Amino acid sequence: MTSRFVVRPEEAGERLDRLVALHVPGVGRRRARELFAAGQVRVGGRRVRGAVTARAGDEVVVDFVEEAALPDPSLTLDVRLELDALVVAYKPAGQPSAPLRAGELGTLANAVVHRYPETAGVGHRVREPGLIHRLDTQTSGLLVVARTPGAFEALALALQSEHLEKRYLALTANRDLPERGVIDLPLAPDPQRQGRVLAEATPAGYARDAVTRYHVLERSADACLLELHAARAFRHQIRAHLASIGAPLIGDVLYGGAPFPDGSQRHALHASYVAWAGDTTLPSFEVSAGLPVDLSALLGR
Repeated sequence: MTSRFVVRPEEAGERLDRLVALHVPGVGRRRARELFAAGQVRVGGRRVRGAVTARAGDEVVVDFVEEAALPDPSLTLDVRLELDALVVAYKPAGQPSAPLRAGELGTLANAVVHRYPETAGVGHRVREPGLIHRLDTQTSGLLVVARTPGAFEALALALQSEHLEKRYLALTANRDLPERGVIDLPLAPDPQRQGRVLAEATPAGYARDAVTRYHVLERSADACLLELHAARAFRHQIRAHLASIGAPLIGDVLYGGAPFPDGSQRHALHASYVAWAGDTTLPSFEVSAGLPVDLSALLGR
């Protein structure tokens, strides 16, 4: 597999290994270091080290072999909508969306490719058969999966152009939030902690513009239930944005939230709604998934 990207002006001066981890889907900082050590990253046709600083306009080429997600017949797949061209599946908290390593089982992608073998090879990455988007491991909720290359192309474009509507439910211990709010802060990697992002008005180095809108649905003695809209929902966007306004998710220790009351590792974020108006190639659809029992319990229900 070959992945290419051009260093943007605002990324000049960043370490190349950090940029590879940002630009190449599924490649984290550790995997990026491995690729540089193996000589699989080139700039201007020459192999480079990960610590080299990037220059604006440089084309970075990354070559690596990726093994496909394996079918896992031991898993059940909770399908909420099945059409000829796509399915909407429900991912429980604690289950990864897709494998990170060769041969890994137990993920939603493993369940998808077992039940729908035609998804193998559909999409940008063979480890994510048909997946239009992903959810963090400890987030529950709905995922859209394309069954054909044409459906994937149409839905990926809908996501990119913000025509695929997604909504989330979240619980925070901060009960004093305004009824409605917009969090418009760029997201940038946290230089002090791998796997974390920062939401800052003036981030240093590379950042992505991101907007999250929320409104309060319910307040209880211990929690505040929010519905959120994030058109594309970049990695950790909702988690980092809520933390930036002093309202981290319950259970999201990474972003300053209190531990989940029952000791579980999940955080109180749930992908509750997905819809698309359709086009000439695919029909419209709308799927909802209510608040799970463990999150409802936080409201005293």
